[in-house]
Amino acid sequence: MAIAGCAQSAIQRHADSPLGALAVDTARRAIADAGLELGEVDGIVAASMFPTAGSHTVEDGISTVTAAWMAEHLGAAPRYVAGFQGVGQVSGALTLGINAVACGAADYLLFFRALHNPRGSYHGNSTREITGPQQWTAPTGYFGPLAMIALPYTEYLQRYGADREAMAAVLVEARKNGARIPWSHWYRKPLTAQQYLDAPLLADPVCRYDCDIPVDGVAAFVLTSADRARDLRHRPVYISGYAQSSPVPHRLPLHWPLDDIMRGGAETARRLWESAGVGPDEVDLPQLYDGFSPLVWFWLEALGFCPVGEAHRFVQDGRIDSDRPDGLPVLSGGGALGNGRMHGIPQMLECYLQLAGRAGARQRAKATIGVACQSSPHYGGAVVYSAEPF
Repeated sequence: MAIAGCAQSAIQRHADSPLGALAVDTARRAIADAGLELGEVDGIVAASMFPTAGSHTVEDGISTVTAAWMAEHLGAAPRYVAGFQGVGQVSGALTLGINAVACGAADYLLFFRALHNPRGSYHGNSTREITGPQQWTAPTGYFGPLAMIALPYTEYLQRYGADREAMAAVLVEARKNGARIPWSHWYRKPLTAQQYLDAPLLADPVCRYDCDIPVDGVAAFVLTSADRARDLRHRPVYISGYAQSSPVPHRLPLHWPLDDIMRGGAETARRLWESAGVGPDEVDLPQLYDGFSPLVWFWLEALGFCPVGEAHRFVQDGRIDSDRPDGLPVLSGGGALGNGRMHGIPQMLECYLQLAGRAGARQRAKATIGVACQSSPHYGGAVVYSAEPF
C-alpha cells in the first residue's frame, strides 16, 4: 500500500471559504498531484469528528466534512465511501482506506481530514444543567480537554521530578519548524522558551502554548496499491504497518490517569512494531502527536525512544533538535503546536513529504522509516511509513 500524492490547504484561524469548499479544492489538488483524473478516484474515506466541547452546531460542509458529503460534491463517482468513528480519528480513517484498497473495494482512494474553528469561543458552552456521570465532575471545574490533560501532566511532573522548563524545549522545537512552513498558521512566528514560560496558565500546569490553536484547514492524500503507485507521478511512500489503541478502562468522564496512558501506550506500541516488522531503533523520522505538549513526552516513552520517566530529560540539550545530525526529529514537521489543530495530519504529511523526497528546503539527508502518531498513546493510533517497500 502506498501514498501517491497529497495537498494541504493554508492553515488559518478562519478561512475565507466555507470548510466544504476548502475541502473540495484541496481534494482535487491532491488528485491532480498524484497525476490522476477526477474520474479515476473510486474511493473516499474520512474522519469527520468536530473536536469541540462547546455549544456549536455540527453541520456537514460547514463545521465538518464527511466522506458522504465529499462524495456528493467532489464530482467523482466513487464505489466505496466510508467514514471512521472510533479511537484515533486520522489513523483509524486511514486504516479504512488501506483495507479498502487491499481488498479491491477501490483502486485509487482519497483520504482527507477537514478541521473547523467556529466563530466565538471554541469551547464556549451554554449548558446550565449537567446530568449523567459529568454531574460529579463538571460543577467542580473538571470539564473539557484542558482539565483532561492537566491531570496526567501534573502526575508526570510530580512522579518524575519534571518541570515546565523542560517542556519549553518541546514548544520551541515545534514552533521553530512550523515557522518554516508556508501553509502553517505559525509561519514566520517562532517561540522562545521565555515566551512559553511567561504565558498565562489555563488549567495548571497547562498554559496557552501547551495547546494547539483551533484553525480552519484541510489535507488530502491519494492511496493506491504499491504496484499502481510506481507508475504515477511521484515516488511512492509505503504504508508498512499500523496500530489502534485498545479500549480504555472505564473512568469518570475525561479521566486519563497517567498509568492508563502508559499501559495502553505500551500495548499500542507492541502492536505497531509487530505490524510493521521494525522497532524504534530503525525509525529515523518519528512524528509524535502534540495536540497537547505532554503527549510528546508520553509518546516518546510509549514507543520506546527513551525510558519511562526520562522524556522530560530527553527533550532537552538539543536531543529533539531537527537541525542537529544527532537529533531525533520528533517535530520536524511542526506538529499541531507548530501548524494548528489539524489532529494527526502534520505528522502524516511530514512522513509523506520527507520519505518521498518532496520536502524542499526542509528535506532531511536521511529519511527512510517514519512513524506518525495521533491522539494519546492509549486513545489513538500510529502508522509506520517507509521510503522503500519492506
